[in-house]
Parts: sequence; structure tokens; C-alpha cells
Amino acid sequence: MTPTGMDVFFLLIGAAMVLAMHAGFAFLEVGTVREKNQVNALMKIMGDFAVATLAYFFIGYPLAYGVDFWQSAQALSAEHGYGLVKFFFLLTFAAAIPAIVSGGIAERARFYPQLGATFILVALFYPLFEGMMWNGAYGVQEWLAASFGAKFHDFAGSVVVHAFGGWVALAAVLLLGPRMGRYGKKGGMTAHPPSSIPFLALGAWTLTVGWFGFNVMSAQTVEAVSGLVALNSLMAMVGGILAALVAGKNDPGFVHNGPLAGLVAVCAGSDLMHPLGALMTGAIAGGLFVALFTITQNRWKIDDVLGVWPLHGLCGAWGGIAAGIFGLEALGGTGGVSLMSQLIGTLLGIALALLGGLAVYGTLKKMVGLRLDQEQEYEGADLAIHKISATPPTNR
Repeated sequence: MTPTGMDVFFLLIGAAMVLAMHAGFAFLEVGTVREKNQVNALMKIMGDFAVATLAYFFIGYPLAYGVDFWQSAQALSAEHGYGLVKFFFLLTFAAAIPAIVSGGIAERARFYPQLGATFILVALFYPLFEGMMWNGAYGVQEWLAASFGAKFHDFAGSVVVHAFGGWVALAAVLLLGPRMGRYGKKGGMTAHPPSSIPFLALGAWTLTVGWFGFNVMSAQTVEAVSGLVALNSLMAMVGGILAALVAGKNDPGFVHNGPLAGLVAVCAGSDLMHPLGALMTGAIAGGLFVALFTITQNRWKIDDVLGVWPLHGLCGAWGGIAAGIFGLEALGGTGGVSLMSQLIGTLLGIALALLGGLAVYGTLKKMVGLRLDQEQEYEGADLAIHKISATPPTNR
């Protein structure tokens, strides 16, 4: 089918909605970190997006899809420039990888090494898995279909984007270590409460609204769009909110991450599930986030500031598996999915992300270092790196 001008417009709106989600990433982090690190949170998301664009344009997108842009403008504009807006749309997904990582390593990571990590991840490691699962590279999908009756299905990126980003973030967080003073030598813990619940809520709502572009527009053409994806996204969002509300005992941080947990999980099977299956998927994800965030922070003493590993890494992995459960016809889904293929594809994504994260951040740690020094961390990244505070003293 030849793309139409309406397809270009449709996908452009989707790209713009997902681009707006990066403001959500920024303000979710701004509201969660301490005031002395708010400017740094904004700078990281903006800088990472720019670096990710260049990495994906020159290396990542050609690696994943075999398409490059070394052509005349006339050739690039063929078919209404649909290929160009498709790149823009998929770029916004690729740039979510460093945005996810940013929340985990907040308040103690150096600025330029993170930009370097962004370039390598978006140029090489993410496109490797993206091309494998969304473009059929390396024969993995054909093997899954031949062995288990169906390919790995991830309609909008529960595993390809979210789980991948979350497991890369876990590697980075472990290599960085906890923030100074976060955990005591005798097992005690110092709380670092969110600096701004309104900013945290603004970030969560911005992400939630943009997610309907993330999921629905993953159809990529007007003809293929499905209202089922929109309704399933809504139901998973609501399931995540309610589960986080109950499990999190009315904590606003948990409640505002609840819809994100549900939406992360439903991405993979949003085009397959019955709405009740999507509600269950979101509810399980919301409870999973609250439980694992609490365990990682309090028991395992993993200082993942925004909880991006439980939110994206674990809820994304659950979403990949959930597509193989609630997508089955026996449970009201449309069928055409294999639980074994979903399990293998999910585990493969986790393995590649974890290995990629350890390789990239481990190498940078040895070569240039990842952390601010103690004085800089105490002062805060805003003044130490950017020489300005988010709340300058009033001139009198």
C-alpha cells in the first residue's frame, strides 16, 4: 500500500505526541529529585534528545532498518516524505532509552559521560534489538515463528523500548552506586522526598496523554489504526492507577507512577487484548511497581531515584509476557500470539539491555568516570555543572 498524505499527517501527530512525552520525562524527574538537581534534570533530557537524534539519524536507524538518508531531497520526499516522518516517529521511541536511564542515575551522574552513553546506546545497542524484533533482522523472528507458531509480538514497545531502557538503567545505577548519604554503613537509610509533587504530577500527566500517541499511532497508517488500542491503553492506565493507589497507601508518588506502569505494560499487547485483559495487565503492573520500588530502595539498597527499573524494566517485561497471556483467544484476545515466543523475546531483550548497559557504562566508568565528586554532589548538579540554581535567591 502506498502511503498517503493523510498517513504522513497521522504519523507526524503521533511523533509530536511522543516528543511531548520527553517533557513528561523531564518534569517527572524535576519533581522527584531535590531542588539542587532540578536544572540538571531538564538539561539531561534536552541534551540527550539532541544527541540521540544524531546517533539515530547517522547510525541507529540505518542499522535497524537498512535505510539511510544519503539521497537527494527530491528522493527523500517520495511518497509524501512518509519515510522521513517514520524516522521522526521511531526516533522519539529511541530517545526514550536515555530519558529512562536519566531518572535512575539522577543527582550524582556526570553530564557529558551520560551524553556519550546516549550516543552509543542509540547508535548501536538499541537499534540491534529494535531491528531484530521490529524489522525481522538476524532471523530471530522467523525462528520463533517456526518453533512456537508465532513471532514475538510487541506492538508499541513494552519490551523493545521500556524493558530495554529499564534494564540498561539498572546496569548504570549499579555501576554508579547510591547517592552520598543515602544508605548508612549500619543499614540505616536517609529519605530524599520529592522536591515538588506538582511538577511530578505534571510530568506524569504529560507522559500519560502522550502515551496515546505512543500506542495508537504505532499502527503507522490511518488504515491500520484501531480503537481497541486506545481503549486498552485507557483501561491499563486506570488499572495501574487503582492498584498503585491501594498498594501505595495513597502515596502521591506511587499514584502518579501508577498510570505509567499500566501503560508501559500494555504497549506490547494493546492491539490484541480484550479491555478486561488490559485492565488486569495494568493493575498487576501498578502493584508490581509499588512492591518492587519498595524492595529495591529499602531492602536491596539500589538507589534508583525514579524507580525506572521496576517501572520500565520489570513492568515492560511483564507487558511482553502479558501479551502472550491476555492476547490468547481463550482469554478474550485476538490470538495469533505464543506465550513461549513472548517469554523468549522478553528474556532476549533483558539480556541485550543488561549486557549493553554494563558494557557502555562500565567502559565509561573506567575511561572517564561516571560520578560527580563528593563536593559537587553535595553542592548539587545544578551549581556544580550548570552554574545556576532552579530557585535563585531573590534580589532585594
